[in-house]
Amino acid sequence: MITTAIIGCGYWGLNIVRTLYENPNCILKYCCDIDEKKLANILSQYPEVRITRYSEEVFNDKGVQAVFIATPLSWHYPLAKEGLLAKKAIFVEKPFVMNVEQGKKLVKLSEQNKVPLAVGHIFEYAPPVIKIKELLDKDEIGDIYYISSTRVNLGIHRKDGSVVWDLASHDLSMIFYWLEEEPISIQVTGKESIIKGKPDIAFLTLRFPSDILVNIQVSWLAPSKLRNTVIVGSKKMIIYDDTNQLEKVKIFDKGISKLEHSSFGEFQLSYRTGDITVPVLSNAEPLRQEINHFLKCVEFNQTPKTDGNSGIRVVKYLELAEQSLKSNGKTITVNSKNKCLPA
Repeated sequence: MITTAIIGCGYWGLNIVRTLYENPNCILKYCCDIDEKKLANILSQYPEVRITRYSEEVFNDKGVQAVFIATPLSWHYPLAKEGLLAKKAIFVEKPFVMNVEQGKKLVKLSEQNKVPLAVGHIFEYAPPVIKIKELLDKDEIGDIYYISSTRVNLGIHRKDGSVVWDLASHDLSMIFYWLEEEPISIQVTGKESIIKGKPDIAFLTLRFPSDILVNIQVSWLAPSKLRNTVIVGSKKMIIYDDTNQLEKVKIFDKGISKLEHSSFGEFQLSYRTGDITVPVLSNAEPLRQEINHFLKCVEFNQTPKTDGNSGIRVVKYLELAEQSLKSNGKTITVNSKNKCLPA
């Protein structure tokens, strides 16, 4: 039985609190937040849990084995560092940290103190995303031509980062997981519509070594919530709609075959339309799967699927995206090795 604590009991932190409290494999001992109203709300729902405004109380308790951090981004690094120095297993919500250097320091501390460090890339634990990974690994759709993703909604405008850091981190983690390679270039355009200095609309274009083109649209200014990803291959195509409760993944047996030259020297194209397949997916809750995996890593001192290096990989391209965005959409070429960091 793993004894846990959480620091940060806001919107997403409450989901972690609920999941930990209901989990038979752990004990939720502490909920920590600087907002006394949030702590009072926690106490009214979970009277057995200790509440505190001080992270030191959590990290100094030798009985606590694992700490979940779900605070604003600027607090991720100092809190994770404090926890790792106290030899606690640490789970940090996305985005991991504010820059790659902070991430490298945390990974080093994790290795030195021999405790697991995980990052909350929740979609890598989602059944639809895992199913798509299986399809791609089996070459079900052939060579991938491009991936297009739309992740938009109305709000929430965050104080600690742009829409790129808030929303695109999900798509980057999924795409790196699917493709197992890193981009060779990234180009981002965006706009600050509501709050000066906080881009709330952005369009990211990434090109990969295998000549796959990826476009990601993120926005806090949209009339409805859309979570839609299209993957187009040489054999088949996939649509992943995370808002569709019944048919999240659809496989389209559609494509184009290029035939011989016609008498006018032009290619004859044959358009193929076949069946639409809806695979059966597990109804497992991604957050529950993610936390169960982390608790197992804590128990057996294993490396999490979405470890610190996985977090660094995403932060690296979030930083490059911001660089392109601030340079009026300049294309940033990525040099050196393009293979993904270990995950």
